[in-house]
Amino acid sequence: MDSYNFTTVNEFIFIGLSDLPQVRYPLFVLFALIYQVTLLGNCAILLAITTEKKLRTPMYYFLGNLSLLDILCPSATVPKMLENLLTEKQSISFVGCVLQLYFFVSMAGTEVFLLSAMAYDRYVAICFPLQYTLIMTKVRCAQLMSGTWAAGFLNSLLHTVFTFRLSFCKSNHVDQYYCDIPPVVALSCSSTYVAKMLVLVVGGILAISAFLITLISYIYIISAILKIQSAEGKRKAFSTCTSHLLVVGLFYGTLLFTYMRPSSSQQSPARNRLISMLYGVITPMLNPIIYSLRNTDVKEALRKVLHHKTCLLLK
Repeated sequence: MDSYNFTTVNEFIFIGLSDLPQVRYPLFVLFALIYQVTLLGNCAILLAITTEKKLRTPMYYFLGNLSLLDILCPSATVPKMLENLLTEKQSISFVGCVLQLYFFVSMAGTEVFLLSAMAYDRYVAICFPLQYTLIMTKVRCAQLMSGTWAAGFLNSLLHTVFTFRLSFCKSNHVDQYYCDIPPVVALSCSSTYVAKMLVLVVGGILAISAFLITLISYIYIISAILKIQSAEGKRKAFSTCTSHLLVVGLFYGTLLFTYMRPSSSQQSPARNRLISMLYGVITPMLNPIIYSLRNTDVKEALRKVLHHKTCLLLK
């Protein structure tokens, strides 16, 4: 049996995206720009939903929560990554790593459940249009949202506790640009069986259940749309869920591409870390673009907000 030097880990060192200054500084500019676009886009969606009365419906209530998640999720990792791109010592404290992992996994889990709630909302709107206002009441929406956020944070708490109760003595170098469960667990010299099984079983069950709810909802939605006689009716019905369908495809597509890719010795660790940004950095930036381009009501609300702000500045 290998003998390890059991010492207290006070900090973790990220491997980072690159050690080359000529690469790190352009990466800083690129990801700083992406982060700013993400914040501006999602804040604009939130502002439009809160100021436009026409958007105060369950569909946009859920969209507002998605925009909030798309602000919080990259905010858990990107600011520290930008700081580390400008410093030689790319470290994070032990407590900082715990908090970063907890909030990142919380946001990721909450978004999984939120997309399912949004799919259910579209299912009720398309399949039961006359009963929609009776089913999707303010109380029902509040219950769905509170359950979604609670499930995401409780799931993350479980994984965080069982990840950081491990003993760390092999190394404190995290092979990633942020604290995530797999690279942190890989540093442990104690048994990681429980932590890994929790990710596999609990995470798998919750993710598959949420995916099945989304999938079944859209099976019923598509079936109901195909039964509509007029082509215009089909187009209008499908347009109400196109944006959400694109976001679902982008979310699960990047998630599968990030975590389900076959390992290859020809892929450099730096490239793998860049690919892992698909979910945590790129997707939150694209979501508001998808909704603002595909949704007429959102575009109109954004125009009003921008016009109002422009008028105030010119006064």
